[in-house]
Amino acid sequence: QVQLVESGGGLVQAGGSLKLSCAASGRTFSNYATGWFRQAPGKDREFVAAISWGGGTTFYADSVKGRFTISRDNAKNTVYLQMNSLKPDDTAVYYCNADQSLANVGAARGSWGQGTQVTVSS
Repeated sequence: QVQLVESGGGLVQAGGSLKLSCAASGRTFSNYATGWFRQAPGKDREFVAAISWGGGTTFYADSVKGRFTISRDNAKNTVYLQMNSLKPDDTAVYYCNADQSLANVGAARGSWGQGTQVTVSS
């Protein structure tokens, strides 16, 4: 079970950008598929993006496609989520999930970090 730490959240105005990081704590991401999920108050946790072990395959939710980009740097044991053109509806706690199986990540079955708050104001 990999230990994950999210960072990079904050408060931005609509149209702004943030870059989130998900770093392994005492472990490596090299053989782990990873993904980002988010949960807004009163709503279910939803899938945002995922990336394969080597970074060659990515998936995005329709709501963020064209605005968010997921990437990874295995040398730094870190996965990133670049978020551009942010909207108030993007406001949520963003969580990182990791598992050796990409399918498990998509099903939210992997290990979770503690999350980082993203707030987008009008």
